[in-house]
Amino acid sequence: MASVFNVIVAQAAENLTEKAKNATEKPPNSPEGIAVAYGSLVIMAVLPIFFGSHRSVVYHKENKPEKMTKKDAAIFPIMASCALFALYIVFKLFSKEYINLLLTGYFFFLGVLALTHLLSPVVSKLVPAAIPNIPFRITFTQGEKETLQYLIKYKFCTYDMVSLAACLVVGAWYLVQKHWIANNLFGLAFAINAVELLHLNNVVTGCILLCGLFFYDVFWVFGTDVMVTVAKSFEAPIKLVFPQDLLQNGLAADNFAMLGLGDIVIPGIFIALLLRFDNSLKRQTKTYFNASVIAYFMGLMTTIFVMHVFKHAQPALLYLVPACIGTPLCLALIKGDITAMFKYEDSPDDEKAEEKKKEPAKQEAKKVK
Repeated sequence: MASVFNVIVAQAAENLTEKAKNATEKPPNSPEGIAVAYGSLVIMAVLPIFFGSHRSVVYHKENKPEKMTKKDAAIFPIMASCALFALYIVFKLFSKEYINLLLTGYFFFLGVLALTHLLSPVVSKLVPAAIPNIPFRITFTQGEKETLQYLIKYKFCTYDMVSLAACLVVGAWYLVQKHWIANNLFGLAFAINAVELLHLNNVVTGCILLCGLFFYDVFWVFGTDVMVTVAKSFEAPIKLVFPQDLLQNGLAADNFAMLGLGDIVIPGIFIALLLRFDNSLKRQTKTYFNASVIAYFMGLMTTIFVMHVFKHAQPALLYLVPACIGTPLCLALIKGDITAMFKYEDSPDDEKAEEKKKEPAKQEAKKVK
């Protein structure tokens, strides 16, 4: 068994190295280094789903998030395909150095805000009590009185400004060095915030979205070189990376394995929905959430294994979507919760809510007659 494992990992050393022009000049990665790299990527993929899902429960209780409709879910893969192909054309026509320079400034701004939102609760607990916590509010309105609309309504405090300052340091580090640790900090912040804030309203919408992106991922990876080309040309924190030569070169390592944030966020928002469904059942265990997290982990491990065996880039959603959809549905069939699962909605449609409000009045009117 040990010899078989060593053969597989040795094959991975040849396959998983990023194919740069000078790849033949680099020393081969050790099996241990590759194991550390992909083990770290798997852990970094699971953590945003776990923490983002629990944060989504709190966010849903305190706010009224926008929900994705079935139509939005059906159109999303088409829009994503158009955006992906447009990026591919842009990278073919223009110098990627200038494009990435613009993208660096854009993602610097977004990354600092995302990291600040994530770390503010933690930093607030560490700020000395001597620093007063003064609340602030930024508002931008349109119209007056009855027509008044809030275009911007943002609240923050002194402690949030301390968190912003700390995150600006990380942003400056990313701007100057493009270091992989700074990239991952921004990437993790994007992933956790996306799982927290992007809400699917029901399981049917989630199934439509995941199935559509299943075919999107398979087509653009196996059918063309578009996905791989854009992923290698796009220098922005939209992917998690980890050096395979870390054990040899330390923090200066530069031979990276990577995982796109889409392979975390898309299954993550579906798993977050299942956690909210678990809470609606009011049971002691989080059966569907825990089972889906395990299924996601196994799907990711399958992706890595197949990539090792066939020595070809793999569309992760090819393995993640069946695992994340099939596991909770089969479990619901066994436990008898399939009807409740498909009827569950985070927030009923406004029309349904209005009908429920009108029902008592209609019944009273019938009694009067």
